Amino acid sequence: SAVTVVGCDYAGLLMTSKGNQFAINASDPAAEKADKLQIELHEGPGIVAVSEARTTVVHDTATELRWPHWAAGMRDLHLGSVLAVPLWTSQSTLGALNLYACSPRQFDQGALAAAEVLGRHVSIALSSARQEESLWQAIDARTLIGRAQGILMERFALDDQGAFEVLRRHSQNTNTKLNEVARILIRSRTLPKY
Repeated sequence: SAVTVVGCDYAGLLMTSKGNQFAINASDPAAEKADKLQIELHEGPGIVAVSEARTTVVHDTATELRWPHWAAGMRDLHLGSVLAVPLWTSQSTLGALNLYACSPRQFDQGALAAAEVLGRHVSIALSSARQEESLWQAIDARTLIGRAQGILMERFALDDQGAFEVLRRHSQNTNTKLNEVARILIRSRTLPKY
């Protein structure tokens, strides 16, 4: 939608994840290459949007001096201007919405305003998706632990608290996450050695 709403040729999402890694989602291979270039060089407007949480515009990649290596790469991809909008919530930085145009000076004040509104909507959607994913992971982990408890309860005539204590102790002694101990027990029918 960003391409139509803002009026550009391509759009890309640089999404942050654990360990300062980035995930890329793009409307076109050109935007994907442009986003990858920012990550590889660790320079460009998308990197600034993420690290400084501010919207950044490059009006003309032919005259861009802040990031000369990145600008040269943009020219090789035939991209003349770029608009990067931070994606964030009050709790975290989620990434950047990068908008690319083949022609220079594509992004005026109207495009900037539209991109920032779109960026807020994208931020809300990404945040909601991440929260939902976290909830499902927690539910899955709890289900695994419950199944492992059931195996221990049946095999050793333990109550649920006793079975949980066995899992917890193995988790601590092996320095393995509790849900991973449960996964191993379910798969192999034995507890990890320590």
